[in-house]
Amino acid sequence: MGIVIRYVNKSGCIIERFLGLVHVTDTSAASLKKGIDSLFSTYGLSISSLRGLGYDGASNMRGEFNGLKSLILKENSQGYYIHCFAHQLQLTLVAVAKKHVSVSSFFNTVARLCNVVGGSCKRMDMLREKQIEKILQGIENDEIQTGRGLNKQRSLKRPSDTRWSSHYGTLMNLIHLFSSIIEVLEYIGENGKDDAQKAEAVDLLDIINRFEFVFVLHLMRKILGITHELSQVLQKKDQDIINAVNLVKVSKLHLQEMRDNGWEILLSTVSKFCSVEDINILSMEDVYAVRGRSRRRSEAMTNLYYYQADLFYSVIDTQLHELNNRFDEVNTDLLLSMACLDPKGRFSSFDKNKLIWLATFYPQDFSPISLIELECQLDTFIIDMRLDENFSEVVGIANLAQKMVATRIDDVFPLVYLLIKLSLTLPVATATVERAFSAMNIIKSPLRNRMGDKLLNDCLVTYIEKDIFAGITNETIMQRFQKMKNRRGML
Repeated sequence: MGIVIRYVNKSGCIIERFLGLVHVTDTSAASLKKGIDSLFSTYGLSISSLRGLGYDGASNMRGEFNGLKSLILKENSQGYYIHCFAHQLQLTLVAVAKKHVSVSSFFNTVARLCNVVGGSCKRMDMLREKQIEKILQGIENDEIQTGRGLNKQRSLKRPSDTRWSSHYGTLMNLIHLFSSIIEVLEYIGENGKDDAQKAEAVDLLDIINRFEFVFVLHLMRKILGITHELSQVLQKKDQDIINAVNLVKVSKLHLQEMRDNGWEILLSTVSKFCSVEDINILSMEDVYAVRGRSRRRSEAMTNLYYYQADLFYSVIDTQLHELNNRFDEVNTDLLLSMACLDPKGRFSSFDKNKLIWLATFYPQDFSPISLIELECQLDTFIIDMRLDENFSEVVGIANLAQKMVATRIDDVFPLVYLLIKLSLTLPVATATVERAFSAMNIIKSPLRNRMGDKLLNDCLVTYIEKDIFAGITNETIMQRFQKMKNRRGML
C-alpha cells in the first residue's frame, strides 16, 4: 500500500510527498488501517490530524460500513473522503459507454485487434515496417510534414480500464495506423500459422471495414478526447478541489455542445475517413440492416435514425447522465461551500453564511468562539479582497493562498486562511500514488528482484522525491553516516 501526504506549506503552496510503502497481509480495510497506523506512528503522525482522504473507488476503500473510509471516520470525523476524480472520469467514460451494445462490441473488437496484431513481436515489427513505408511515401509526396516531435513511432497497445487515458491513446493509434493494420490482417489471413489464426484475422477484417465500426471509432475518440486534457490536468499535484469541479463542469458543457452541434461534423469526418480507406459509405436515408433476425425492426428504422438517435445521442446522453451521478460529491454542501472561496470574478460566488457553515465541519479547528471571530474576519476580508488590485487577477484557491502569504494577508485573516488551507488539503486525484507504483518497476527490476520491503521503500522515497534529495550534499551524507556509530576511520 502506497501512502502520500498532502499539505499546504508555509508559502501557501500545495505539496504532495510520498511517505512510503507499507506491506499488508491482505487488502481488507482492517489490514489497510493497521498499515496506516503503523506508518504514521513511525513518523510521529496522527490520524486525528487528517482533514481529507483520497482513494480509488474500490469497495474495501470507500465502503459505507466496513471500508477504510468508515474505519478512519470512526476515529476522526473530520477526515472527509473524496473519490479520485480521475478514477471517476475513467469509470464514467469507458465502463458506462460499454453498456451500449454497439460500443461494447466495438471495444471487444479493439481488444481482439490488440491481441492479434500485437500478439507477437513479428506482427508488431510488421506493423512498424508498414507504417514507416507509409510515412516515407507521404514525406516523398509532400503529404506529411517533417520536424522535431513529428511522425513518432506508434504501436497498438491494449487499453486498461484502470489506466487513465489509455483508451484514448489506443483509439488515436488505431486511427493513425488503420491502413497498416489492414495490411497486417490481410497478411495474417493468408499466411497465418493455423486455420484459427487465419479465421480470426479474416473476421476482424470484415468487422473493421464496416461503416459502423469506423463511426463508433470516431465517436468514442471524440468523447474521450473531450475529457483527455481534463484527465491530465486532474493529475497535477497542485490541483485544488474547486478547479477540479470547474473542469468537470467544462467537460459536461463540451459534451452538451457536441450533442447539439457535433452530428454533422462527426458524420463528415467519418465519411472522409471511409473514402480514404476505401470503406463503403452508407446512405443515411437507406433502411438500417440489423444484424440477426430482427427484420421487422429494420423495415421501420433508417440509418439516420440508428446512427443519430440510437447511437450518437444515446451514448452522449448516457455519458452526461453518469457524469452527474458519479460526481455527486460536487453537489454536496461541503464542496458547494468551498466554491464560495473561489476568487474568480472578484469573489462573485462569495457567501459568508456558507463559509461559516463550512467551518462547522471542522470543530477541532474552529471552536464556537473562533466561529464568531471568523464571521468578523470574513466581513473585512471580502471588502479588502475586492478593493485590493493585487487579487483582481488571481485564479483558483491555490493561487489565492500563495498570494495571501506573499502579501502577508494570511497574518491579518488567520481564520480565513485556515479555512482556505482546509479546502486545499482535500485531495483531487491519487496520481502521485499511481506514479509511485509505476516507479516500482524501475526500482525493483529483474536484476534486483530479491530486494526486501525496507530497501524497496527507501529506494522509492529517494527516487520519487529526487528534487529534495538533489539538494543534499555528499558531505552531509558522510557526516550523518559517520555519526551513526563509532567507526575505525573517518570518511
